[in-house]
Amino acid sequence: MKIVLAALVSALLSFSACAADSACLTTAAEKKLSGAAKHSFVKKCVRDRCEAGAAEKKLAGAVKNSFTKKCLAEGLEPFCTEQAASKKLAGAAKSSYMKKCQSGN
Repeated sequence: MKIVLAALVSALLSFSACAADSACLTTAAEKKLSGAAKHSFVKKCVRDRCEAGAAEKKLAGAVKNSFTKKCLAEGLEPFCTEQAASKKLAGAAKSSYMKKCQSGN
């Protein structure tokens, strides 16, 4: 039973993060943002959507923090990957950049 519940929660988290990311990237493109402005906008947009998702699910405390952190990392992954590729990062430099970028800091 716990495995089924964990799989369901994981699927929901993935879906909400992907939906948030594509909407945020689309909005950034519509606003013709680039560079630091795009980076800042996308991170804030994804964070806001993740926090709204946590509020909608009525999460609190450590569960809310865990949900938001995972949602943020998953939501920012395509954006961070795109940024790492544009900077031509590879190996340890790419791993370090991805970790920092996905943390939302």
